[in-house]
Amino acid sequence: MDQSSRIYKNLQESIALKQSLLANELVQAQVALMTQKVVDCFKKDGKVLFCGNGGSAADAQHLSAELSGRYYYDRPPLFSEALHVNTSYLTAVANDYSFDEIYARLTEAMGKKGDVLIGMTTSGNSPNVCRALEVGNEKGMVTIAMTGDGGGKIKELADICIEIPSKDTPRIQECHMLIGHTLCELVEEAIFPKE
Repeated sequence: MDQSSRIYKNLQESIALKQSLLANELVQAQVALMTQKVVDCFKKDGKVLFCGNGGSAADAQHLSAELSGRYYYDRPPLFSEALHVNTSYLTAVANDYSFDEIYARLTEAMGKKGDVLIGMTTSGNSPNVCRALEVGNEKGMVTIAMTGDGGGKIKELADICIEIPSKDTPRIQECHMLIGHTLCELVEEAIFPKE
């Protein structure tokens, strides 16, 4: 396949998946529920924590920055953090315990009842993200999974599971970011309505 054909194919597949979400009332309802849980959390002076691996870690950090910095307009910061940003912690815990425990230990340390934990994993089977949700549940946090088709193991651990109906990792991540950006926009508007 030549470059032009590949570009066209990727654009076409991305659009088709997003169009399928337009008709997916369950996903839309889950996004609305996630948004309300995050708004409720911030209104009670809580925090939103994100975790993921690889591209999902980058997406987690991106969305956390949109909430803690700003999205569309200037307003006070919201307490949001991606759990992988401290590399000294990450490498120490991965070395001394295991990579599966890196997010669980920080969730134990940082999370409290009513906080929100959002785990991003396209397969739904990332052990360290699943372990974080297990700990989040133990602490009474609201646990949310953003995953791919079928949900994987994390589906059973999450209070809310947003499943993108695809097995294609890049296409799933593109939809995670669309949903994540929508979350950031709606949260900003709800907590800091424009005059």
